[in-house]
Amino acid sequence: MRAAEGAAPERKACGMNILCVGDVVGKPGRAALAEQLPGLISERHIDLVVCNAENAAGGSGITPQLFQAVLRTGVDVVTLGDHVYRKKEIVSSLQQSDRIVRPANLSAAALGKRWTVVPTKNGAYRVAVACVLGQLYIGNYNSPWSTVDEVLDEMPPEVKVRVVDFHAEASSEKIAMGWHLAGRVSVVFGTHTHIPTADARVLEGGTAYISDVGMTGPYDGVLGRRKDRVLHALTTNMPTPFDVATEDVRLCGVLASVDEESGRALAVERIEIRSECRAAPAAVAAPAESAGGSEGSLA
Repeated sequence: MRAAEGAAPERKACGMNILCVGDVVGKPGRAALAEQLPGLISERHIDLVVCNAENAAGGSGITPQLFQAVLRTGVDVVTLGDHVYRKKEIVSSLQQSDRIVRPANLSAAALGKRWTVVPTKNGAYRVAVACVLGQLYIGNYNSPWSTVDEVLDEMPPEVKVRVVDFHAEASSEKIAMGWHLAGRVSVVFGTHTHIPTADARVLEGGTAYISDVGMTGPYDGVLGRRKDRVLHALTTNMPTPFDVATEDVRLCGVLASVDEESGRALAVERIEIRSECRAAPAAVAAPAESAGGSEGSLA
């Protein structure tokens, strides 16, 4: 299933195509990415893929091995969120690789890059990528507003195409961030809530925006977790491991067409593809999934 909202991006003469993929959840999400992304890149002539993969390892966190597996599917940059350090071994990748960024508004002592610049797949252009955490209903982080302003000032001025992943809970805060960055970045895409929104649009000044791209993972559950486990916890108040669900797996994201020279977005389109596979392909296989410290946490 491929669902589109907004104007469909056209191939060159109409700019580069940037795909932003939402929260990859566990083995089913990794399987959908491996199954669907390579064909989508070819079919839609995608120049760069940004993917939030903070839930890739058993639904919470990401390991260096899974980070590399996600890159092998065609992802160019991995963004993270509030589960950035859930798997401590990812710190080495955060320090060494320019293909993964931590939320920029963590403590100054937090390890990892606040932003990165990477080439497009054909090497013709460079794109800057950053992610920022919201504050409403999610955590006590530094101001995302002043932080994102600092990050934009730090990025090389000659890099006109810029993408920001706003990992936040409240839709009001996400919409406000869209307007805060309107005309200053190419794409602002929301993550964290795992629910795709229907507000994909190009804001004034040429910024492609969506409040949440949705998750890449199993929708026959509650935010990617087994519905029986979540319902048991909610109806009995008894502690229950929220294991990753397995059915109705989809890849969700947003595809933006961006003018390479000015960095202005020209069009934006929601992408939603139902996956046919239930088992993870060898490219993204990993040990058996477990709650892995995710008990009581859905996002």
